[in-house]
Amino acid sequence: MTRIACLPVTLAFAALVALTSISGAYAADAVPTEKDPVAAERAVKLGEKLRCLVCQNQTIGESNAELAVDLRRQVREQIAAGKTDADIIDYMVKRYGDFVLYQPPVKATTLLLWGGPGLLLLIGAFTLFRIVRARRRVADDLPLTAEERERAARLLAGEPGNNIK
Repeated sequence: MTRIACLPVTLAFAALVALTSISGAYAADAVPTEKDPVAAERAVKLGEKLRCLVCQNQTIGESNAELAVDLRRQVREQIAAGKTDADIIDYMVKRYGDFVLYQPPVKATTLLLWGGPGLLLLIGAFTLFRIVRARRRVADDLPLTAEERERAARLLAGEPGNNIK
């Protein structure tokens, strides 16, 4: 075989080797815990305990925000470094505060997070009660005129032709 005839085969083989090595490098960077199912399981469980600071109503495991991706990467790095779950949670709390926890502990600084919804519910119920009571009082204070009473009696009797104006 001549050198010119072998050139396309050699180029195709070199391209195949280059593409294989490049795609393998990206896959290794993207998910380093895939090789260790225990570490992957820990990363998922820790991701369920940490809140996405951008979305605020999703865990970092559910969110696709850039910050959530970064927090998941930090969790994986710390797992690979041999840190315990408690160490990783403590690190995240020190860095981002109690709000990073999806279920923050009850203490003076998080009391509004825990009691806020109940407090808002009580305020709403109290306000509704006051509005209904005030409207009843206004309705009771205004007696019907003779014309309104007569019209109401006709409506209750079911007489035809009583259109409400």
